[in-house]
Amino acid sequence: MSISLAPYLNFPQGVTREAMTFYQSVFGGKLDITTFGDFNMPGMPADGVMHAMLATESFTFMASDAMPGSENQWGGTRVYLTFFGDDLVALTGWFNQLSDGGSVGSPLEKMAWGDTYGVLKDKYGLEWMFNIGGQNAASAS
Repeated sequence: MSISLAPYLNFPQGVTREAMTFYQSVFGGKLDITTFGDFNMPGMPADGVMHAMLATESFTFMASDAMPGSENQWGGTRVYLTFFGDDLVALTGWFNQLSDGGSVGSPLEKMAWGDTYGVLKDKYGLEWMFNIGGQNAASAS
């Protein structure tokens, strides 16, 4: 089993692709970008970035465009602390513990890309994403 922690940046609509391409030019590495159109997400701009990941030899970080309307709620880049891995028991436990006294934005549920995913804001205002892959991912929901 493995667990990793990586930052997840959230940019205003239309900025993520440009920003992540710039970061790739600075740091090198492999950049993968998935658009909302790739998953036929209703109500989302087809060319908007649903998920971008830059993986270098030393680190990985990810980003996405903000959901329409959320740009008015904040004045810059949001950062999510993101766990991804295949340890269903540990990650589900951490999700539940971190949500105590906070709020769940998206409960742990199986997603279109095949993994179990959830988002929460802890009682201190930090935002966390969990992406649980592997054969046991569906068991969390």
